[in-house]
Amino acid sequence: MKKILLLTALLCTINLTFSQVDKADMLIKNLMQKNRITGLQLAVVKNNTIVKTSNYGLANLQDSIAVDNKTVFSINSITKSFTGVAIMQLVENGKLNLEDPISKHLDSLPTTWQNITIKQIATHTSGIPDIWDSQGNILSENSEALLKKIKELPVAFKPGEELRYNQTNFLLLGMIIEKVSKKSFENFIKENQFEKAGMKNSIKAGFGDFYNIINHTARPYSYFRNGVLNNVYQPMPSILYPAGGIYSTATEIAQWVIALQSHKLINAESLKMLLKPIELNNGKVYETNDFLNISSIGFSIASREKKNSNCFAGWCQKCFVHLS
Repeated sequence: MKKILLLTALLCTINLTFSQVDKADMLIKNLMQKNRITGLQLAVVKNNTIVKTSNYGLANLQDSIAVDNKTVFSINSITKSFTGVAIMQLVENGKLNLEDPISKHLDSLPTTWQNITIKQIATHTSGIPDIWDSQGNILSENSEALLKKIKELPVAFKPGEELRYNQTNFLLLGMIIEKVSKKSFENFIKENQFEKAGMKNSIKAGFGDFYNIINHTARPYSYFRNGVLNNVYQPMPSILYPAGGIYSTATEIAQWVIALQSHKLINAESLKMLLKPIELNNGKVYETNDFLNISSIGFSIASREKKNSNCFAGWCQKCFVHLS
């Protein structure tokens, strides 16, 4: 069985060896200062046991509220890893097949989408258009209007020929999960992942975006505008929750990874399939020159000769999981 060597979570990605764990606080604080990170949670896992948790900095600058063990962060696109696991749970239970055309489970799709498979949307190889306009703005903040506008756009490429990271793919996966399970996406994740991994704070926080009032949540900040620290405004229609709607803590993300590795969420065969590198129609594994150079269902992977590092990352928040 693969074992987790470490996990660092939420607002920073750091690589430690276990001889350095006792120096983690100093390293984290130095990196926070260097990268101007306002607040951070850390959870380190060794041999499927959490060996260290820490909190650093502020969750809310305006009111000088410190990050603590119950502070929940929007994990943004890390949510896609949970959605990927949900798909594999349904596959494992015989309710889905990755090779099913999405039209088997969803109605009123454009003709060009009919034969696209669940596997292709789960691996960003579908060619289905994304949710953004040419200026990088979301097409609509209304769920129904957003889906309608996406359906009117042409496909970006022939399915399976390319890989382009795309929010629409996971929007559709969420719709399929709801159709097949006969439960809301939120309830399916809570019952089949949060509860099994003991993620109490995540259950309390629920799903949402920056419109929602979520107790004990960290405020998001960014230096993207003129290099000056600003509040972040990022609307997310509820239909996009499968792509980025979860709020959680570093410790509970660690608990989730332990549950995943211990096959409490999916079995060993399903986990292997979940983390299998994506292949295009030419039979070759899709690979980039980035550090995280290979992708799977809901995960990005830094390939190595003898071991892989699987990562799931959000827009402002990141988790790094090193597997052996």
